[in-house]
Amino acid sequence: MSWQAYVDDNLVGTGKVAKAAIFGTDGSLWASSAGYNVEPVEIQRLIAAFDNSDDIAANGLYLEGKKFFYLRSGDASIYARLVSVSSAAHNGDGGVTCVKTNKAILLGHYATNTPAGDSTVVVESLGDYLRGTGF
Repeated sequence: MSWQAYVDDNLVGTGKVAKAAIFGTDGSLWASSAGYNVEPVEIQRLIAAFDNSDDIAANGLYLEGKKFFYLRSGDASIYARLVSVSSAAHNGDGGVTCVKTNKAILLGHYATNTPAGDSTVVVESLGDYLRGTGF
């Protein structure tokens, strides 16, 4: 299966993730939803946050130039909510689940009308699967 198929079928195709991307742990883009543009500096800050979340806890997480409020993190996951979900400029984004595997970083944005937990299960499940295959 291609990386793009994981984004299209296993993440966005579930209806629980509005847009998604998969990056290498070096920040290189492997696959993404059409029009989903995470800047290199944004993904590098996210990668660093898996080791130390102090920066995003204090200053927020930025993806596509939008500020997300850091909610919590675990050993391999970061959860954040869009700061202003009422603005039409945010196209219905509610929040994001970020998962780190051995070799990949998964980003799964969910819409305001999708329960965060539903989206999180989808992204975390793909992360678990990839870890099990060595990725």
